[in-house]
Amino acid sequence: MKLRITLIKSPIACKQKQIKTVKALGLRKVGYSVEQPDNPCIRGMIFRVKHMVEVAEIEE
Repeated sequence: MKLRITLIKSPIACKQKQIKTVKALGLRKVGYSVEQPDNPCIRGMIFRVKHMVEVAEIEE
């Protein structure tokens, strides 16, 4: 299973760790979406920036 992660809020005024997490997820600008595998590492990154992203599960 994969996760579609969409950036819905700009990370400009956020902490440096959160900005780096958004970049590590592969997100560039607001409205941009990426597909990532569903694993504990990615889930932890999403949890750190949950107020800035929207997550949907997709079937392969």
